[in-house]
Amino acid sequence: MTAPSPKPYLSKSRLISAWQCSKKLHLEAHHPELAETSSMAESLFAAGDQVGEIAKQVFGSGDGVEIPYSTGLNEALGQTAELVANGHDAPIYEATFQYDGVLVRTDVLLPLEGGGWRAIEVKAAASVKAHHEVDCAIQYWVLRNAGLDLKTISLAHVDTAFVYEGGADYRGLLVEEDLTARAEQLQDEVVELIGAARTAITGAVPEMPVGGHCYSPYECGFTSHCWPAQAEYPVMGLGGNKAELADWVNAGCRDIRDVDSDALTSTTRLRIHAATCNGEAEISDGARQAFDQFAYPRYYLDFETIGPAVPFWAGMRPYQSVPVQWSCHVDYGATGGGVEDIRHHEFLDLSGDPPMRALAERLVECLGSSGPVFMYTNYEKRVINGLAEMFPDLAAPLGGIVERLVDLHPIVRQHYYHPKMLGSWSIKAVSPTVDAAMDYSGLAGIAEGMAAADGYIEAINPETTPARKTELEEQLLRYCRFDTEAMVSIVRFLTNAGQADTLV
Repeated sequence: MTAPSPKPYLSKSRLISAWQCSKKLHLEAHHPELAETSSMAESLFAAGDQVGEIAKQVFGSGDGVEIPYSTGLNEALGQTAELVANGHDAPIYEATFQYDGVLVRTDVLLPLEGGGWRAIEVKAAASVKAHHEVDCAIQYWVLRNAGLDLKTISLAHVDTAFVYEGGADYRGLLVEEDLTARAEQLQDEVVELIGAARTAITGAVPEMPVGGHCYSPYECGFTSHCWPAQAEYPVMGLGGNKAELADWVNAGCRDIRDVDSDALTSTTRLRIHAATCNGEAEISDGARQAFDQFAYPRYYLDFETIGPAVPFWAGMRPYQSVPVQWSCHVDYGATGGGVEDIRHHEFLDLSGDPPMRALAERLVECLGSSGPVFMYTNYEKRVINGLAEMFPDLAAPLGGIVERLVDLHPIVRQHYYHPKMLGSWSIKAVSPTVDAAMDYSGLAGIAEGMAAADGYIEAINPETTPARKTELEEQLLRYCRFDTEAMVSIVRFLTNAGQADTLV
């Protein structure tokens, strides 16, 4: 008689993957090489680690013990069991438990007066989400079935109203919400989830259609594998509601041109579909005239900001967008002989001191008091208004800049579309279609905003080596400059009614 196969090992993270999509878990277990990790995902992981360290300060004491995992699972389980059995009277961090092949590591385990324990799951999120409830329910199931006298389980998340006052005092950064009752309600679902997860791992690849679940609660790392990305113009390029796009994909459509135009109801999708089927860029007759109203000098402005979960400058709030860098190209128009006069200015301070005051002063100096200030989306407006709140004495000149702001995004959206933009009017999608040299994929290192924020924080870290800091500085300056160069290229292209040119 053949012995039954051992139950597959299940971690809490694997169960959360199965909760999102059984196919995701199968691929994680059998084909992890197919996954792609975005800079957003990496930043979320880093934020989680930072908040986890703060939790030890907030919920900790001098006798707290952290259970290392580096020495192996059995050692972690044994050390946890010994502390619990001996009535450890201080916090245990990363307490490790296993029941029926399901493993969890609890962020904070606190002893209660009179006996028993309370568990705290720590998240870098700003509120409790549905998958957090499932997370706590899994822990509740394992800890109680493993024999722990668990009284309550709660989730601690970031309070975005917290203002850091300095001195490494983060009391108040985290808010606790008791999820014990919810965890108890979900116990039957946890059992079902465990069964489904085991089937997903041991069986064939689950027949799971694509859909909105591919992006919730996290964008799946296997999206490019499951969605038909190999087509010349993938269906995702129609944009909009993911569930609707998934319906077309699940019906067999791979390319935008496979979709029947009669099935499209939005004007934007019809426009994308028509241009893609025609195979040509669409430039409206009014593209050139759209910029005739703007005098010279013309300013092209872009900020880079940071928004860490754990603030490190006094006065900062969690996830507050704080500007740390800007780039500005100034176009003075054609001079003698028709030669264009374009100059570049920039600001970046990697000393580690709060740069916002100097950044604002230099910005006011650079932009002067007249001339349109082009931006791409309204983000720059929010940043400048934030600076005005920080520095009331600069509110007047900063307010004057706000009045001069011109958002390029709606202008470009109204007058231009190229099939290679794949349904996006982002600056990264538009710029290489008007100037091949302005392709962000060619940038080494930092090539998007999240990476720029992470790069800045790494650069000001005292432990970063001088060589690495220099490398990051070069990449930060190049990336921010690239954004304003791209805006100049886009405006020049549309002003010339489609005659591509390259910024020198």
